[in-house]
Amino acid sequence: MKTPVRVSTTSSTITGTTPTVRSRTLRWQPISVAVLHTMTGALYLWDLSASGWGNQFYAAAVQAASVSWKAMLFGSSDAANAITVDKTPGALWVMDLSVRLFGFHSWSVLAPQALEGVAAVGVLYVTVRRTAGHTAGLVAGAVLALTPVAALMFRYDNPDSLLALLLTIAAYGVLRAVEQDGAAWWLPVAGVAVGFGFLAKMTQAFLVLPAFAFVYLLAAQGSWRKKFAISVAAVATLVLSAGWYPVLVAWWPAGSRPYIGGSQHNSVLELALGYNGVGRLTGHETGGLGNTNAEAGWDRLFGREMGGGIAWLLPAAVILGGAGLWVLRRAPRTDTVRAGLLVWLGWLVVTGAVFSFADGIVHPYYTVALAPAIAGAVSIGASLMWQRRNDIRCTVLLTGTAAVTTALAVVLLHRTPYWNAWLIPLVIVTGIAAATAVLFTRRRSDPAATATALSAVVVSLIGPAAYSLATVAIPHGGALPSAGPSTGLHFPTGLGRSGTPEGPAGNSAAVQSVTPESRSASAQTSTAHGNGPVPGGRMTGLNAFGRLIEGTFSGAVSPGPELTQALDTDAGHYTWVAAIIGSNSAASYQLATRHPVLAVGGYNGTDPAPTLAWFQTAVAQHRIHYFLDEGMLRVMSAVGSAGSGQVTAIDAWVRGNFTATTLDGVTAYDLTEVR
Repeated sequence: MKTPVRVSTTSSTITGTTPTVRSRTLRWQPISVAVLHTMTGALYLWDLSASGWGNQFYAAAVQAASVSWKAMLFGSSDAANAITVDKTPGALWVMDLSVRLFGFHSWSVLAPQALEGVAAVGVLYVTVRRTAGHTAGLVAGAVLALTPVAALMFRYDNPDSLLALLLTIAAYGVLRAVEQDGAAWWLPVAGVAVGFGFLAKMTQAFLVLPAFAFVYLLAAQGSWRKKFAISVAAVATLVLSAGWYPVLVAWWPAGSRPYIGGSQHNSVLELALGYNGVGRLTGHETGGLGNTNAEAGWDRLFGREMGGGIAWLLPAAVILGGAGLWVLRRAPRTDTVRAGLLVWLGWLVVTGAVFSFADGIVHPYYTVALAPAIAGAVSIGASLMWQRRNDIRCTVLLTGTAAVTTALAVVLLHRTPYWNAWLIPLVIVTGIAAATAVLFTRRRSDPAATATALSAVVVSLIGPAAYSLATVAIPHGGALPSAGPSTGLHFPTGLGRSGTPEGPAGNSAAVQSVTPESRSASAQTSTAHGNGPVPGGRMTGLNAFGRLIEGTFSGAVSPGPELTQALDTDAGHYTWVAAIIGSNSAASYQLATRHPVLAVGGYNGTDPAPTLAWFQTAVAQHRIHYFLDEGMLRVMSAVGSAGSGQVTAIDAWVRGNFTATTLDGVTAYDLTEVR
């Protein structure tokens, strides 16, 4: 006869079982972990190349790095090193090494992010397991893997995937430093991870620091003097790992490196503190296009733009995590379970608040940074409540959390009512059944109780799992990808705002069928929107201007064959085969031709680079073949912005001195032929 199972409140170590049961449990643990990682890898790697280059802005920088080590070092948009992307290049370096090893193609560009996702799930599992046990670790890993925005970004070439992995590693380091006095050196390791997170996505990496510092100082063993010394060492490693690159850029002669995209004064520090720093909070971003969404407020994470990607288990994380802190309120200061909860909840609250109330540019896919925190808080909190299910208060709380999660899933699924409508009744029926079953298992410890717990987890994941599967089944591309099923909607002027009441706003999946080998996506895009194919991928008709805005930011527009051939002609005689306002447009031509294309004005066309004098000299030296006009200045005007003075001056100078021709519907100026 089995003796009762007891679970320690501080370590969640299973005790009191017979040796046979314990050995059987331990034998299945590595198998379950292998299954978790295998399924995560399959989910993130399946049909990965269907998304083509993903975000062509970053893919073009990777292409440049594949032929120029300097472009790799600085994150240049083109191999001729005119201007960089508007981030530090840490995330690009991983992709750069991949394409250096395996060649430049869709898989080598996107696969590193998928592997980063698998690694993030693994690190999260190990972190939660150390504080709350194997089962809680598995639940945390599954929740992260099946979060829709994670399924989106761990298959995409944006920096967010590497950032999420590095912050999860940092959380592991903090909790290892808390565990025992002799492991304090793990805190500087966490500092290194956050520092490299800065190199991936700049100041967003620092949002976890308040929670990490508080938890270490509160829960770590040892004297205050020693904790202070270790904290200073951690800050030093953070500064060194994050700061060496800005120092290198500042030391490097500006004339022999690319302009720092996104800054107004060719400065990485300005980029970090301004456009990618305080400006994201205040909305006063010099060189930005302003806030491109209208959902700022306490409920933004549940709104139409962000909700479908991240919100499914957000209330459960807060409820269960908060309840876990309450039941551990009398635990010793050094209790590792409480420390774990504080790490995940602190991360969630601070980062979530910034995303909710920031007045600057905040895109829905940023919320992948919340996924590890939600998964950690849910798993540990649920584990603590389940261990205490003989207490009616804990059972009622578990039941209520299941009900809230079910209700939220129904709300989120109602936003896509024509997509798998059978999911809504399924979630309702199974959610009610699971909540009821949890309520009546509070005194049971037999296999039926285990089945009840498993069913509650599965039911809670039906909604996000369905959205994740829909996400990986649809090709994505451009600067504004979104998680969830495609509704066929597009955003003619809103740049990501909801076009109609149905569907996740700004879902670019419906327009993304780009492959790197075939650049005919534009005609498919036009057909998807009901306007018929457009020769060369240009847009005509009543919605032309709105769709120009969409193409600029979604990456759906690609050059036609006539224009591509013109750019290829005598390409070896020019440093840049073309110049065009805006990095997204430049990237599409560069990826089509594999020749450097000069992005005038950087990402938004608002950087004061190149200068008119520099551009005129480059033209006189026959270093630039064509100037292409896709109407980017009109796009910027439509969203209440304007190009930099240098950009508008270059545009006016070209128009006044060179003859326009039309190639595949694009206005092109041959800069070798003065009017």
